[in-house]
Amino acid sequence: MRLEGKVAIITGGASGMGAEECRIFAREGAKVVIADVSEDLGRQVEAEIAESGGDAVFMHLDVTSEDAWDATVSATVERYGKVDILVNNAGISGTHHPDTMSTEAWDTFMDINAKGVFLGMKSVIPQMQAVGGGSIVNISSISGMVGQQGNHMGYNASKGAVRIVTKSAAVQYAQDGIRVNSVHPGVMPPMRSSSAARNPEAPIPLMDHVPMGRRGGTDEVGNAVLFLASNEASYITGAELVVDGGLTAT
Repeated sequence: MRLEGKVAIITGGASGMGAEECRIFAREGAKVVIADVSEDLGRQVEAEIAESGGDAVFMHLDVTSEDAWDATVSATVERYGKVDILVNNAGISGTHHPDTMSTEAWDTFMDINAKGVFLGMKSVIPQMQAVGGGSIVNISSISGMVGQQGNHMGYNASKGAVRIVTKSAAVQYAQDGIRVNSVHPGVMPPMRSSSAARNPEAPIPLMDHVPMGRRGGTDEVGNAVLFLASNEASYITGAELVVDGGLTAT
C-alpha cells in the first residue's frame, strides 16, 4: 500500500473531495484524521472507513483557529505518535455569497481558504521536522490561476494565496525533508457552500470550455493528492498539479 505506516490529517474531510481523500488514504494504509466542523458527516466517514477495515478518527477543527489547530495536531500525535501528511482541503465556494462585492465575504474567503492553510502548515511543520520530513498538499483551484465570471474576487484571491504560499513553504522547508505542493481542481461536483448546490438545475459555468466535456470526479482529485502525498513524488515540491480536464490549457 502506498501510504503504509503514514499518519495523515485531512481538513474538510467530512464531505466532497475531502471525504474521498480520507477514503483513498485509508485504503492505501494511512491512519487518517478526518478534520472538519461538520461532526455528523465526519462521523459517517469515520464509520465507513472503519467498516472497510481502515483506521480513521474524526476530530472537530475550525481551520481559522490557531488554538484549534494546535489542539488537533497535539491530539493526532498523542493518538498516532506523529504527523506525516497534511492535506489542507477545507474551503468555501466562490459563489457562497450572492454579493460579489461584499467585504464581509472577502474576509471570510481569506480567513478560511488562505489563513486556514497557513495555520495548518504552521501547526504541522514542527512535527514533520521532528520526524525528518513529511508531505503537505494544499488544495487550491484553477481559480487561483485564472479569473471567472460569477465568483467573488476574494475566492480567486484566496486560492491564489494558496498557490503562492505553497511555493514559499516548499522553498523554505525543503532542507527539512518537507515537500509542499498544490492541487488545482477545475469543474467539480458542487461544494455544499456553493450556489450550484442550492440550485442544482442551474447551468454549469465554464463547462463549454472543458475539452474533456465533463466534470471531474472527487476520486480523480483524490488520486492526484495521493500521488503527491506518497513517496512516488519524492522529488516533487513547489509544484502545481492541475486537475481540470484541460480547461486551463485552452
